[in-house]
Amino acid sequence: MAMTESNEPAKQPEQPHSAPPPAGQTDSGAREQGPQLPDPGQPDPLQGGSGQAGAYQAPSGEPAGLGSVPASFTSAQPQVPSPDAGQAQLGGSGPGQQLPPSGSGQLPPGHPLGLGATTAQFGAEPPSTGQYYLPPGYQPPPVPGRPKGRGKVVAGVAALVLLVGGLSGGIGGYLGYTYANDSTAVSSLDTPRPASQTSNAPAGSVEDVANRLLPSVVQIQVVTRTGAGEGSGFIISSNGQIVTNNHVIEGAANGGNIKVVFQDGKTATAKILGRDPSSDIAVIQADGVSGLPVVQLGNSGDLKIGQGVVAIGSPFELSGTVTSGIVSSLNRPVSAGGDARNSQATVLNAIQTDAAINPGNSGGPLVNMQGQVVGINSAIYSPNSGNGQAGSVGIGFAIPMDQARRTIDEIVKTGKAKQTVLGVKVESTEQGAKISEVTPGGAAEKAGLKAGDVITKFGDRRIDESDTLVAAVRSRAPGDKVTITLSDGKTVEATLDGVEVG
Repeated sequence: MAMTESNEPAKQPEQPHSAPPPAGQTDSGAREQGPQLPDPGQPDPLQGGSGQAGAYQAPSGEPAGLGSVPASFTSAQPQVPSPDAGQAQLGGSGPGQQLPPSGSGQLPPGHPLGLGATTAQFGAEPPSTGQYYLPPGYQPPPVPGRPKGRGKVVAGVAALVLLVGGLSGGIGGYLGYTYANDSTAVSSLDTPRPASQTSNAPAGSVEDVANRLLPSVVQIQVVTRTGAGEGSGFIISSNGQIVTNNHVIEGAANGGNIKVVFQDGKTATAKILGRDPSSDIAVIQADGVSGLPVVQLGNSGDLKIGQGVVAIGSPFELSGTVTSGIVSSLNRPVSAGGDARNSQATVLNAIQTDAAINPGNSGGPLVNMQGQVVGINSAIYSPNSGNGQAGSVGIGFAIPMDQARRTIDEIVKTGKAKQTVLGVKVESTEQGAKISEVTPGGAAEKAGLKAGDVITKFGDRRIDESDTLVAAVRSRAPGDKVTITLSDGKTVEATLDGVEVG
C-alpha cells in the first residue's frame, strides 16, 4: 500500500476526459502554498350535485322576492333539456306536473311556489324525480289573504336584513379571525435570549479535550528558496520545544526559514533540533519564548479499536481545527514521508483513525478523551492523490506515542535519534517476509538468520509481508530481545540493534 505526503502542492483540477490516476496514499502534512517544490512539508371549487333547485327568473320590473335572493347561493349544475320549447326550469319536487297557460290564474294543488321553492334553494333536500315548468312570461298570482305587493316589500326587507346581516357577520368574522390570529401568533423574535452558558464542558467530551489542547498546538510555516509549505506541531516544553513530522520541516534542513504561529496569534522563528526521516519525527525549537502551555503525553499501547480520539491541527491553513473520530485499527504498516517515500526507509507502525486528517494536519497531535497525546498525525490514504491535492476519506494514520516518545527523547537529549534495526533486507512472499540480504555482524546474523529464510512471526505478531516486519521492528527499541518464527517452524531469538540517524 503506497503512501505519499498530504502536504503536496495544490494542483489544477483534472481536465475532463483525463484518465484517473492510480490509487495511493498521501501524508497529512504541510500544504503547498507556492511554486512546486520537492517537499517543504508536502508529502391541489366544489360544485353542486344534480337535482339542485334552479333559480326563478323575475319578470322585468318585478322587485326581487325572497325566492330570487338565494339563487346566488345555488351551486352551478348542468342544464336539463326542457320538454317544451321556450319553457324555463324552476326546480322543485313532484311528478312533473304541467302549469296552466298564462292568465288562467290556477295552480296545481301543492305547487311549491314562493317560500317553499326559496327554501329549497337554500339547501333543502333536492327533488328525486319530476320537474315543474313555467310558460314564458308567466306571472304568479298573489297569495290569498295577503295584500298584493306587501309580500314583496316584506320579502325585500327580509332580503335586506339578510344582506345586511350577512355583511355585518362577514365583517365581524373577519375582524374576529384577524384578532385571534394576532393574539395567538408566536414569534421567536419576541422571546427573550437564553442565559449565557457558563458551566464547564463535561469532562471527557470533545469540547473539553479541545479546550485543554488547543493552546498547546501550533501552526508551522516553512519557507525555502523554491517555495513554501505548512504543517502542525505541539509544544512539549514551556521554553518552546515543539514536536512535528520530519516531512513538515525537511525542506528547511538545508537552508530555509521556519515560523511558528501560536494559538493566540503570536509568532516566533524556530530552528531544527533534530529529525529522524525513518520514523518521520522531528523536534524544533522556537526562539525567545517561555511559559508556554505543554501537552500531556499518553500511552498508545493502551488504545483499543473503537476508542474515541480527537485530531488537532492546521488543515489547509485553518489553524486550530478540531476533528473527532475513533481508533479504526492498530499496528497498521504504512509507508509514508521521509526522503525515501514508498520505500521501507519510512514505514510507520501506525494508529489508523477516521478522525478527519487533511493536508496541514501533519505533525499535530492525536489525543485520547483524557486529553493525552497518543499519536502524531502523519499520513492519510487518498485514492485520488494524483488528481490534485488530497483530502480526507476517513482513513488517517498517526505515529504511536510509545514509539515516538523514545525518538523524541533522544533528539532532545542528543540531537540525534537511533533507528531500531534487525540487520536484514526483506521482500514480500505469500508466506511472509523473505530475507534477501543479511547485514554482516548485525542482529539477524548473530541470531543465525540467513538469506532465503522466511519470517512469519515477530514476537506474537503475524508477519504477512515485508512492510509488516519493518513496522514491527521499528515499534521496538534498540536492545530489545524478540523471538522470530520462520516458515519451517524454527524459532530464533534476536537482540535488536540501533543505528544513529538524522
